[in-house]
Amino acid sequence: MASPLKRMLIGRPLKSSEAGDQKLGKLKALAVLSSDALSSVAYGTEQILLVLITVGATAMWYSLPIALCVLVLLFALSLSYRQIIYAYPQGGGAYVVSRENIGKNAGLIAGGSLLVDYMLTVAVSVSSGTDAIIAAIPSLYQFTVPLAIILVIIVTIINLRGVTESATILAIPVYLFVFSMIVMIITGLVKLALGQDVSHETASVGTHVSGVTLILLLRAFASGSASLTGIEAISNAVPLFKDPKAKNASRTLIMMASILGFFFCWSHITGLLLWCSP
Repeated sequence: MASPLKRMLIGRPLKSSEAGDQKLGKLKALAVLSSDALSSVAYGTEQILLVLITVGATAMWYSLPIALCVLVLLFALSLSYRQIIYAYPQGGGAYVVSRENIGKNAGLIAGGSLLVDYMLTVAVSVSSGTDAIIAAIPSLYQFTVPLAIILVIIVTIINLRGVTESATILAIPVYLFVFSMIVMIITGLVKLALGQDVSHETASVGTHVSGVTLILLLRAFASGSASLTGIEAISNAVPLFKDPKAKNASRTLIMMASILGFFFCWSHITGLLLWCSP
């Protein structure tokens, strides 16, 4: 009973001779390796505003310079990981790079940090997705925890089916998410142009707001940096790409960073403009 069920859920074992067929092209790799980073856009901007709102809605304009700092960090990380892709074409994440250049203990610390990061990413991403589902269907509120657990199980099973199959399956929700984000940004810009749904609760850009401290701004920056989770995934998985591996991985990283930066920037700016337009 267990064996047929296992075969149905995760598929048949692959032969060693079939390993070459599991290589990814850029579009599939973007779906399976960038889903973590791209999905974080859905809650990264919100995390900045949740910190600032503790002072008041008037403090929301501070999210603009904070978002700019996050974008600078995104550029720096993308540039660094692009260099790692060419330096470690066999796959070089934080663990490998730290171990070979700094030492074993540094590698273990980096590896341990990544494990914690991945667990927290699953927790935050699934929680955010569950909240979105419940916001659309409030009657499911009492099933919040079971729904989150079911989502984790589904994602686990998809990943256990192998790189190629999981990439094919994940491509649908990932590119649907990309399309939805584009529609949302365009909708916000249209509403802004037409003067619809505009609020006036935040102060003008540059206005000093009492209660805003350096610690608060740093806290908001740290929370907003959640949008950068998963950027290292492509540099970790260079061997999974089709030849030329390093070149394809580098281009996929650039595509991911460009999409991530565009979504983070425009979703943030559009939302804020709807709050503070005169």
